Amino acid sequence: MPELNALLFDVDGTLADTERDGHRPAFNAAFQEAGLDWDWSVELYGDLLSVTGGKERIKYYLDRHNRGFKRPDNFDEFVAGLHKAKTRHYTRMMAEGAIPLRPGVERLLREARAAGLILGIATTTTPENVEVLLTHTLGKDSLNWFAVIAAGDVVPAKKPAPDIYLYAMEKLGLNPAVCFAFEDSQNGILSTRQAGLTTLITINDYTRDHDFTGAALVVDQMGEPGRPFKVLAGEARGAKLVDVSLVKTLHKEGARLAATA
Repeated sequence: MPELNALLFDVDGTLADTERDGHRPAFNAAFQEAGLDWDWSVELYGDLLSVTGGKERIKYYLDRHNRGFKRPDNFDEFVAGLHKAKTRHYTRMMAEGAIPLRPGVERLLREARAAGLILGIATTTTPENVEVLLTHTLGKDSLNWFAVIAAGDVVPAKKPAPDIYLYAMEKLGLNPAVCFAFEDSQNGILSTRQAGLTTLITINDYTRDHDFTGAALVVDQMGEPGRPFKVLAGEARGAKLVDVSLVKTLHKEGARLAATA
């Protein structure tokens, strides 16, 4: 059986609960700044999250929820400008310490580094968003913890396409059999499954009702000492925290199932 070499992480909703209290208000700030009367409520944003990518999300909003908006001739530039302003507002919010990492994330990252595992990121959010999250939660040196940060528009097709994970593994020079992924959404599990990756899901308020078929384990969070995770699907083998030992066990089981499929 192939041994585990690398852990690949989604960012938004997986490393931190950035969607509801980070990206959403940052979008709204960008809209207000541009003189638009758009307001993305918590409920509306839940629907918009069915689409990955900020620019794609704006277009989906106009197609589905605001069809009466008169689109300017330079529509793509208009959308890109809104998204750039949103990223600026998001970066400011993160720099102010608005959003912490989810329970167990820092613990697992440090355990994985100590165990000699390679760390990587595979996300549809922008590289700027990844950088500001990591530097303001783990410190500037944490950017060096990750051998690859695959983010934003480095691939043409975003999740649920597998492209961002395939890109990350290509950069690492590794194949799916020696990697393990962490996601939080249906689009995420669809992406990792197509990339051939064994995957652990940590849900959030927006994704708790998603279909996670194919996940090795679904939990409410990664857990901390004295604050164990709750298993929603799969078998945790008696574990109370998502740690390196559990991940290696899930990876080995995933490899065994792949070999007999």
